[in-house]
Order: sequence, then C-alpha cells, then structure tokens
Amino acid sequence: MRFVVQVCSEASVEVEGKEVGAIGSGALVLVGIGREDTREIADRMVKKLLGLRIYPDEEGKTNLSLQAVGGSLLIVSQFTLYADCRKGNRPSFFKAGEPEEAERLYLYVAEKCRAAGFPVERGVFGAEMKIRLVNEGPFTVVLDSDELFGKKEEG
Repeated sequence: MRFVVQVCSEASVEVEGKEVGAIGSGALVLVGIGREDTREIADRMVKKLLGLRIYPDEEGKTNLSLQAVGGSLLIVSQFTLYADCRKGNRPSFFKAGEPEEAERLYLYVAEKCRAAGFPVERGVFGAEMKIRLVNEGPFTVVLDSDELFGKKEEG
C-alpha cells in the first residue's frame, strides 16, 4: 500500500464537473492499493498516517500531528502509484490491486480514518477526477508499506 500525503491549506476533488469532496486545512492523501494488500496492512498504514508529525508548531518546526492541528483528510484512490516504469516508456500496472478488492480497501482506509475521529472527504473510486490542491510548504511525504513494514511474502 502506498500513500502520498500532501499537507494542504485546501484541497478538493471533482468528478464530471461536480465537486464530490473538499477540505480546508489538513492533508490530501493519494492511496495506491497493491495486489497483496490486506486490512492488516491498511490498519498499520492508517495508524502511521494519523500519527505523522508533519505540521508546523509555533516555532515553525514540523512537530504536530493532524489531530493537534484539527485537520481534515481528502482521501483519493490512485492506482497509478503502482506504475512500473522499468521497461520501455509505457508504465505497467501489474502490481496494482484488482479493482474490486482495491476499492474495498480504499473505502476501508477512509472509514478507519473517520472512525478515529477525523473529518474525511474522498474521491470516487475508478472515476476520472480533477484534484485541486494548495500544498503548504510544499510538504509531501510518501508512505510505502513495503518500506515501512517489510516486503510482503510472495506466495
């Protein structure tokens, strides 16, 4: 599972000309689901996301969590985070999760964040979306479950 976390002062997502989600201060989180991802991995990723101290304190140091700043989340699915560009010029998406399971896990991630008490907006899984973002800093971090928790077993 991969999260691209972008600190923002505002972000929104539009589908077919209609805004479907918008937040003020908080984070836009692009979520990529891999073939081997599970709810257990999602739980660990959400815990890491919600605990990140990536917001500035009074002295400008990145020392505060989303909860400390009262921030919101805009969570958007993005299978292209699993693009493999090693061969040729056209990316392969073989490592991206199958759509049905990926959607279940994407919705699960959003619900886990909401259940933890955070305001959550989201995009529409599988839709063509337009995302607007005012990235503060800019401050962007990438969370990859393989890097954080070790490579999943092949099998």
